[in-house]
Amino acid sequence: MGLFKNVFGSSEPKEEKVLPWQALTEVAQLAEIEKQSQTKTQVIFKHSTTCGISKMAMKQFVSAYNLDVNLDLYYLDLLSYREVSNEVGYKFQVLHQSPQLVIIKNGTTVGHASHGAIGELDLETFV
Repeated sequence: MGLFKNVFGSSEPKEEKVLPWQALTEVAQLAEIEKQSQTKTQVIFKHSTTCGISKMAMKQFVSAYNLDVNLDLYYLDLLSYREVSNEVGYKFQVLHQSPQLVIIKNGTTVGHASHGAIGELDLETFV
């Protein structure tokens, strides 16, 4: 039975890790993110729901994310909210990439990465 379990996988459902995402859907939220960054690090994950690389980066990010880290985590579906995505770039002075992680502290961008480099960022160093 062990051989079949290894080949076909376990029939037991895997527990899925759920991150404390806050949906970023309006440009007005960016002012609140900037304000909140004065006391707590803010992180924006810009995600393209139709891009395989973005999906892979998201899976890696979720898998590696430490649920105990003290920051606010925003999810931006940049295809549905392109205006918000563009404003993130203007307001926080980052060139648009997809996928992209933007880290904001004290009102400014203190770190950002895109594609595979997202997994290389240690968020705890920015808290």
